Amino acid sequence: MKIRSVQTRVVEIPFTDSGKGQGITPTTWNTLETVLVRVEDSDGHVGWGEAFGYFVADATRSVVERLIKPLLEGQEVDSVATWNLRTQRQLHLFGRYGITMFAISGVDMALWDLYAKRAGKPLYEVLGKGRKTRLPTYASLVRYNDTEVAPQICRQAIDDGFDSLKLHEIEMAPIEACHQAMAGQVPISIDVNCSWDITSARDNLQRLQQMNNISWLEEPIFPPEDFAALNSLRNAQVPIAAGENWCTEQQFRQAMQAGAVDYVQPSVSKVGGVSEFIKIMHAADQYQTGVLPHSPYFGPGFLATLHLAAAFPQTMQVEYLYVEPAAWLIDLQPIRQGPEFVLGEQPGIGLSPDEDVIARFLRP
Repeated sequence: MKIRSVQTRVVEIPFTDSGKGQGITPTTWNTLETVLVRVEDSDGHVGWGEAFGYFVADATRSVVERLIKPLLEGQEVDSVATWNLRTQRQLHLFGRYGITMFAISGVDMALWDLYAKRAGKPLYEVLGKGRKTRLPTYASLVRYNDTEVAPQICRQAIDDGFDSLKLHEIEMAPIEACHQAMAGQVPISIDVNCSWDITSARDNLQRLQQMNNISWLEEPIFPPEDFAALNSLRNAQVPIAAGENWCTEQQFRQAMQAGAVDYVQPSVSKVGGVSEFIKIMHAADQYQTGVLPHSPYFGPGFLATLHLAAAFPQTMQVEYLYVEPAAWLIDLQPIRQGPEFVLGEQPGIGLSPDEDVIARFLRP
């Protein structure tokens, strides 16, 4: 397929979550920033991708526009995976991880969507042998740091039909309050975003081990790539998970070789796109490690995650960010049934961004 054009836009949509928007990120988080990538081939087919952009959207977009776009426009792409590896080699001077890989991820995702559309098949059909097209999600809550508000949101999510939750609390008081509010009957995972040192992690892990129905403890320590320290926290009661801040199959393979975690959590908009995600899935299968994708997105990144989960049935659950956007970049209602998403036979990722929403929330 010959690539005619590569276009990037930053769409920033406000959201509400009943919280203060503080805690997880360095500054207040109350908007969803999407680096939207549109790739068109010479036959007029269009593929959509999403590069990680929360708080770094302008930097990510800049890498696509200045470094990737000139290399891709006018070129023939017969294999997206080959293009990905070649581009990683060309851009390695600018960093193997972080912004550079975020940018590659978004373009790679768009190329896979384009490839599947040209084949006339849903993306999951061209990715793997799986056909698990009914995909369960869990409600991923923001951080509230409040022993009254956090349990209320837990109850709200359950009332909305979700049957499992993830907290982003870093203090034990709200964690214990949420567990008590659910009476231990609802599976709850805990993501502390690398906030604990190793001593605190061990102490808090002991308290979590006394609770029933704790699904996993996510990113308990900093730095997230301290594989030996993560390995030392593994135990029989509460599985350890990490990976949303790792990039490329290489880093995931190193983590699994070190026995760092029970579950890996690749993010398709960060790891290097669909191409690297596929390699991670194969490595996870080799090391018999569970996969829980990181996917707090409402654009092509979420849809690509669903297709990857469908193509590789060893995926356990898909993350759904439990907030209310001011508008939906992609209308997910046609494929949503409560906490489950059901993929059909539409080519590519199946749905496209709403141009009216893009125009309304486009950032200059």
